[in-house]
Amino acid sequence: MLEKLFQLSRFGSNARTELLAGVTTYLTMAYIIFVNPSMLADAGMDHGAVFVATCLAAAVGCFIMGFWANLPVALAPGMGLNAFFTYGVVLGMGYSWQTALGAVFLSGCIFILLSLFKIREWAINAIPVTLKKAIAAGIGAFLALIALKNAGIIVAHPATLVSLGNLGDFGPAMAILGFFLIVAFTQRNIHGAVLLAVLLVSVIAVATGHVEYQGIVSAPPSIAPTFMQMNLAEAFDVAMLSVIFAFLFVDLFDTSGTLIAVTQRAGLTKSDGQVPRLKQALLADSTATVTGAMLGTSTTTSYIESAAGVSAGGRTGLTAVVVGVLFLLSIFFAPLAGMIPAYATAGAIFYVSILMLFTLKEVDWEDLTEAAPVAVVLLMTPLTFSIAHGITLGFITYALAKVLGGKARELSVGVWVLSALLLLKVIFVH
Repeated sequence: MLEKLFQLSRFGSNARTELLAGVTTYLTMAYIIFVNPSMLADAGMDHGAVFVATCLAAAVGCFIMGFWANLPVALAPGMGLNAFFTYGVVLGMGYSWQTALGAVFLSGCIFILLSLFKIREWAINAIPVTLKKAIAAGIGAFLALIALKNAGIIVAHPATLVSLGNLGDFGPAMAILGFFLIVAFTQRNIHGAVLLAVLLVSVIAVATGHVEYQGIVSAPPSIAPTFMQMNLAEAFDVAMLSVIFAFLFVDLFDTSGTLIAVTQRAGLTKSDGQVPRLKQALLADSTATVTGAMLGTSTTTSYIESAAGVSAGGRTGLTAVVVGVLFLLSIFFAPLAGMIPAYATAGAIFYVSILMLFTLKEVDWEDLTEAAPVAVVLLMTPLTFSIAHGITLGFITYALAKVLGGKARELSVGVWVLSALLLLKVIFVH
């Protein structure tokens, strides 16, 4: 049956290898079941319900990717977009979490349409390569600020806005320990480095009495507090356009980049470099996002951590299915998730932020028309505490820099249109 479903022999694999690959991928990304509920709880959402929604959305995405697209790519609610959901849209812009879920739902629906009607190429090509790199780095900087803030390493200051916290306090010290444990485990190629570090810091917190022991396994919490709670009426507000835009395009670029990277690593790309069954893969991602919004979680996307499973031999969708099964089993570990303190996940978030900054090395810093928009996105995303504002200001800067620098011919029609719309939004919509 497995041979018929996943064509294992065709891809030079077997069930045992795919099982090992699935477990490997799961271990590298399982930290999301602790980090995501913690982040969305800051938006006022029920921690237990978000925990279940996270596991279910990840499982749905993995199953669709595995059975339909037959690719070894796992999905789960994405880092960066969950932070934008909470700290940008809800706490920053003042919208309810129900409205933010509505925006996620609409972005997923648009993503489905882009995939079905083959507008995907235009949408991807409309964003200059430079801005794609800038957005990834900007999100990395945004995550770094959130991690440092949550850990108490950076604190508010009336004169300077921010200042260094007391690193001798338990929370900041444990966050720093968690980060360096991840660095050590990763450099030594220990599988599940992030998850292991989070759990070790949490064990220390329980052992020292800073966190109360609640058990490990229990029946899953109720998903009722978040299920089908999205507010679509308010999500259609014109002021939400930039938010929906941010959810959509960050997911689109992240997914496309992940699919290319993972399939190349697995040797699955076609002779022209294209991702096999790309339409099905993109539909798996967008459908999972829509499903996740209905369940009660932020945007679901493909995870670059899937490369760990590919390195372990994963070549087919069976790898993704194994990851999906493990996410389903995870819903019985809600008490464990409830004991993970914010400082235990802060090190993990900071580690992910570092990974996202690697795109900066590919920027042409000698060309100011390229460097200026990258710098704007990189700095304004964390300083405005909003991915949407970072993208908006980056687009406008890119267009103006090219025009004023005598390189207007490098601007595509898509950039002209999007820049004009975003400029109007900045001027007339607040």
